[in-house]
Amino acid sequence: MSDSLHTPAQPFRLLPIFRERVWGRRQLAPYFPDPGSNQLIGEAWLTFEENSTSLGVSLGELIRKNPAILGSARDAEHPNICPLLLKMLFTSERLSVQVHPDDEYARRHHGSLGKTEAWYVVAAEPPGEVAVGFREEISPARLRQSAQTGEIEKLLDWRKVQAGDVIYTPAGTVHAIGAGLTICEIQQHSDITYRLYDYGRPRELHLDHGVRVAHLGPHEAGTEIRTLAAGREELVASPYFRLERLRAAGVRIAADLPIYAILLCLRGTGRIAGEAFEPGHCWFVPAGGEAVEIAGGQGEWIVTYTAADPLTPSEISIPA
Repeated sequence: MSDSLHTPAQPFRLLPIFRERVWGRRQLAPYFPDPGSNQLIGEAWLTFEENSTSLGVSLGELIRKNPAILGSARDAEHPNICPLLLKMLFTSERLSVQVHPDDEYARRHHGSLGKTEAWYVVAAEPPGEVAVGFREEISPARLRQSAQTGEIEKLLDWRKVQAGDVIYTPAGTVHAIGAGLTICEIQQHSDITYRLYDYGRPRELHLDHGVRVAHLGPHEAGTEIRTLAAGREELVASPYFRLERLRAAGVRIAADLPIYAILLCLRGTGRIAGEAFEPGHCWFVPAGGEAVEIAGGQGEWIVTYTAADPLTPSEISIPA
């Protein structure tokens, strides 16, 4: 394989890895009309090290051979992975009630990053609800007991959601995702989940770890959508990632970005750097690369990256 494939200057596509889940779906259209099996698919992973790319090698191999594509967003303790894990979730039943550790706890117990995440609701059908935090303060003892009896379902703060809603769930937030949702999830690159309650499904619970890391009161990490420019909105500003939505017929990304960026097409068709895109296509924009032009019909994109401040209007611009 030529060296040029290891030093991409243009965006390359990330091909999905499908994960079977008991709460998943068989039909993932329009994002993945042919997942290649009749399994219940709950998750499409897009930035895992094993994800294949349009360059013919895995994302992990590209990063190992050319870590400069991450730019200054590379994680010093985990230099060979993309620090952010982007997924699409497809639910037909409620997910387990769960909680994730923060960096310090995950490092100490698992040698891993913690798991702070955010959800962007792409589509919602009834009942269209999520649970985030508790309705009132509870004790660690009550959390453990309620997880064992099932009372935890009634203690959680369930809320209705619709397409376009954004939920930010820092590590330690007890949460659950309901049925009938299509969600774009952006998170730290970690698969550490402590399952607290699973509606009687015969899967392992992790009450000791979960009770230690759980926040025991109402969810207070709200989000506020902020307009950065016409057609460009900031959805989440987190120490771990920034999440934006682009809604425009054309986008230009400047050359020599100091960080990598990930783009997920939710609606529209057209061309990115001369290559065709459609809903469900995910693209990796390498740090230090060439300028990128996105052209097509009225598209909608999710963009995520790690930076102290939003990319400037000259770094992501939407032509008038």
